Amino acid sequence: MQIYLVGGAVRDAWLARESGRPTPHGADRDWVVVGATPEAMVAAGFEPVGRDFPVFLHPQTHEEYALARTERKTAPGYHGFAFHAAPGVTLEEDLARRDLTVNAMAVAAEHADHPVDAPLIDPWDGLADLRARTLRHVTPAFAEDPVRILRVARFAARWGDFSVAPDTQALMRAMVERGETDHLVAERVWQEIARGLMEAHPGRLIAVLDDCGLLARWGLQALADSALTPALENHALFANATLPVRWSWLVSALNDEAALRALADRWRVPNDARDLALLVQRERRALPEATSPPAVLDLFGRCDAWRKPARFRELLLALNGEALADADGGAALHATTARLARQLARLDTLDAAAITRAALAEGLSGPDVGKRLLSARLALLQADPER
Repeated sequence: MQIYLVGGAVRDAWLARESGRPTPHGADRDWVVVGATPEAMVAAGFEPVGRDFPVFLHPQTHEEYALARTERKTAPGYHGFAFHAAPGVTLEEDLARRDLTVNAMAVAAEHADHPVDAPLIDPWDGLADLRARTLRHVTPAFAEDPVRILRVARFAARWGDFSVAPDTQALMRAMVERGETDHLVAERVWQEIARGLMEAHPGRLIAVLDDCGLLARWGLQALADSALTPALENHALFANATLPVRWSWLVSALNDEAALRALADRWRVPNDARDLALLVQRERRALPEATSPPAVLDLFGRCDAWRKPARFRELLLALNGEALADADGGAALHATTARLARQLARLDTLDAAAITRAALAEGLSGPDVGKRLLSARLALLQADPER
């Protein structure tokens, strides 16, 4: 039995060495076991957990250890594979089934704490591609799994300065053209899109999907004009952007509520991301018109800012991002969002509970209590010297 550390942990250690930056903390480690049987793993104290192929949990660390395996395409889509795991499967054969050369490197387990100081097992020249900042497929078997296109796009979004190798680009385009991506499962699409949006350069995610023709295949060519621009990615507000905000930036160019709802349903987008994008779509043009105190209060009420102030601030952040991508009207939109954020903060100083108690003590109820609270808010905004 030989155990190897493979994939992302080895890749990230070399990336850290090449860039001079520390290795990402807490990254998952991927272990492959060569020359073992399921029975031998159980006898050694490992707990079997794999359903489709033999995977085991380490008795102390609870990390996953997979038996070396090969795979064969049996049907379209992500799940259409047959796996073969046996003691005779070599490490090189296991690495050959991986997606990208930079993910097909390994070191012996005894060197796992310092992979860059160990003899590197690199049959597909992944280190050379890593140094060249290139995303390249390992073998033509890449074409058997359409999810790999999404993974390439996500890795491009993570690192920003990695380009897709021309032969890999051609292979991805061919996969799209022959309809292999039509079998992608909605939940898996959303999983990869969501992870890519939360990377440092999500604009690259969209660029890669556009370059291989997948956006056009999906009927989503408009996403290529999203607000996810380098200018936004380099701005301070980007670091605080949640997934719903980044989703709103991605779909900003759709500019159609029905299309937004259809896409959210198609990809099983979570409600918080879907609802924020719809709110941005609905209020994008209305915000600049909310200049008088009554109009501002109407806007806050319409957006449910009293009960969901965090979502309203996400709305403002999403529109600020769009403003950065708008060379013409961006400055005016940014000024509007800054004013509304200040006005909401001012209204937050109002003791709504005390006003409500006082109104109830006077015998008011229902709509009259609401009117009393609205009057107090209106007076506070009217007294704002900066409004």
